[in-house]
Amino acid sequence: MRYPFADDKVKAAYDAFPAETRDMALTLRDLIFSVAQDNPEVGAIEETLKWGQPSYLTPETKAGSTLRIGVPKQGGAALFAHCATDIISTYASSFPGSDRIEGNRAIIFATADDIVPMRLRLLIYHGLTYHLKSKRP
Repeated sequence: MRYPFADDKVKAAYDAFPAETRDMALTLRDLIFSVAQDNPEVGAIEETLKWGQPSYLTPETKAGSTLRIGVPKQGGAALFAHCATDIISTYASSFPGSDRIEGNRAIIFATADDIVPMRLRLLIYHGLTYHLKSKRP
């Protein structure tokens, strides 16, 4: 399902992605909105630009850490998390060797086949509820 854009600047950022990357980036975007929709504790998602990249925040609940979608230097698409969090490292340790991880800040996707929604939903959920960790039993 494609979610409509509320911000023309964000839509323009996606339109500016190379054609081969755009579909991958839109798939990642759809996963973020889908995970948020399926988990009420996340609250509404704000889609904006940070560092020129589409970024996803939880301003209503402040439950999550910012997730960004961009084009890495080596091409493809990437899902970025704040490097001071354990979002990427927790994911990487849950699925060792399954994805191309860039430090503690990104997962890189060279092709659409690299995007495995069932695994990535866990990473996205962790990112969108990151600040709720201390409130969990």
